[in-house]
Amino acid sequence: MLRLLLLALPCLGGSVLAFPGTTLEAWAVRVQVGHVRLYDHDQLTKVTQIVRHPKYNVSLSAMGGADIALLKLEAPVTISKYIRPVTLPPACLNVPEMSCLVTSRGDIESKCPLPSPWNLQQVEVPIVSNERCRRQYQQVNIPITEDMLCAGARLRDSCQEDSGGPLVCYMKSTWLQVGVVSFAVLCALPDFPTVYIRVSSYVPWIRQHVPLQP
Repeated sequence: MLRLLLLALPCLGGSVLAFPGTTLEAWAVRVQVGHVRLYDHDQLTKVTQIVRHPKYNVSLSAMGGADIALLKLEAPVTISKYIRPVTLPPACLNVPEMSCLVTSRGDIESKCPLPSPWNLQQVEVPIVSNERCRRQYQQVNIPITEDMLCAGARLRDSCQEDSGGPLVCYMKSTWLQVGVVSFAVLCALPDFPTVYIRVSSYVPWIRQHVPLQP
């Protein structure tokens, strides 16, 4: 059974709804699991605790700023045909330039919201090296740090309101969550891939709150 989720803050897509400049409180958050479509509130699970990274800074969240949090659910989530755990990467993982999957319910293109019934979307995106991503984002004076990971290409990208969505790669014979959608310059632009929080950089912190089972 699972009781924790990994996400970015402030999260505008995926499982959590909040807005920049507001305080995200556990009582106001609901999570949906096991459904492709977005259902009503009676299908949602309450959150009892939000653990923000201690270095998270809302004023820097558009440029990283330890843009990551853990959610503790009110009740365990039972593994089923439609719910499967994803593996945390090793802290030393180096993600090569390969194709991975990002999922969410954000815009399907810039300023074009996903229509009802808001089926969960996925897209295959190419990993972009930090060196290349850093050169591209220098054009807009945004630093790409080592705890970030870039992915995306023209017409193959996450988009607005996808923040918090998971980036998973099939490596080492399993699916690893290597990233969490953080920010981008619009979406699906050829020279500006989406920037993700690099999960491997935060594995030691995650393990402080979610220790390995004996």
